[in-house]
Amino acid sequence: MSEGILREGRCLCGEVRISTRALGDEISACYCDNCLRWSGSVQMGIEVPRDAVTVTGPVKTHRSSHLAERAWCDTCGSALWFAYVEGPDAGYFEIAPGLFKNAGDARLTHIVYSDREPTGWHMGGDLDRMPEKDYQKNFPFLSEGDTP
Repeated sequence: MSEGILREGRCLCGEVRISTRALGDEISACYCDNCLRWSGSVQMGIEVPRDAVTVTGPVKTHRSSHLAERAWCDTCGSALWFAYVEGPDAGYFEIAPGLFKNAGDARLTHIVYSDREPTGWHMGGDLDRMPEKDYQKNFPFLSEGDTP
C-alpha cells in the first residue's frame, strides 16, 4: 500500500475527483457475470478503505445485487468503484485503477471467477487465480451461484 502518498484520480470528463492516501498496491480482476456486464470486459479494482477516500462530483450508484453497489460518474459514465454493502468487506471500495495515472502504481495480482474468463481471453503472468467454487467457499456470505 502506498500509505501516506496522496493519490488523486478522476473520471473521463473530470467532474468526479477521487483522492486518498491509502490506495492499495494490488489490483484484482473479476470475471463474474455482473462484472463482465457492467465493465464490458473484466472488472478491475484497487482496494481502499471507504473512510480513507474523498469523492467529489456527480456520482450515481446502483445496488447491483443484495451484496454490492457499483458507482459511476453521472456526467460521462466512467466506472468509479465496486463496493460490498454487506459482509466482511463492506468498509472498502474497489476503485477503478484507470482513474489514477499509471493505475496508481498498483499491479494486477489476482483474478477471481477465473474459470469464467471468456473463451479467447487470457491474462498471462504469475497471477493468483481463484475459480468460482473457491471464491464461494472463501466468502461464505455469498449464496450458491451469487455474483457480486
